[in-house]
Amino acid sequence: MGAFQSVPTDHRFYDLAKKTGFSLDQIENLHKRFRQLSHNEDTLRKEDFENIPDLTDNPIRSQIIHTFFDKRNYRQDSEGTVEEIGFEEFLTVMSHFRPAGLNMNEEQKEALRREKLRFLFNMHDTDNDGTITLEEYRHVVEELLSRSGAIGKETGKAIADAAMLEVASVTMGHMEPDEFYEGITFEHFLQILKGFEIESKMHIRFLNTTPMSCRK
Repeated sequence: MGAFQSVPTDHRFYDLAKKTGFSLDQIENLHKRFRQLSHNEDTLRKEDFENIPDLTDNPIRSQIIHTFFDKRNYRQDSEGTVEEIGFEEFLTVMSHFRPAGLNMNEEQKEALRREKLRFLFNMHDTDNDGTITLEEYRHVVEELLSRSGAIGKETGKAIADAAMLEVASVTMGHMEPDEFYEGITFEHFLQILKGFEIESKMHIRFLNTTPMSCRK
């Protein structure tokens, strides 16, 4: 953690460009954003994300923040969570929001799309068991639908249950009355979102921050 204590200027700068697909200028710009969010400290904690203006009213704010501290998103084949992150982890997570490059072939674009969808899947598979369960799905739907106050929690729960049954019918086909649908696997997730245009849906607008007071 805390891999960089100032704007990177050595070979690691170039290594990160290769790893993340960001240009050197983009990395420098994101490093400045990192230092702003961390109040010039070497690591970020969850509370540093709490007052980002474009993130404050996002109905899945907690899930978005969590992704930065989820080891599955660091491309290191590791699991679990951390309490704070350095610039390299921050940049790696941010790279999941990067659009496809103009010079990418179809195979590379499909690999990038799959990686983005895996990132989204991890966001909702909060217990890291490889399945988005009904309980996890309920939580997402309730957050999306009831946070505004337009509908109650029970209504949100009913909508989530109905939506999960619809997902089961799409991914599993006919199910017997005594069968139990365990939840959405990653392969199911790919099936559900087949043809879904992901590029315009994953962006980094919430990082448009203004200077914040120093953390306590």
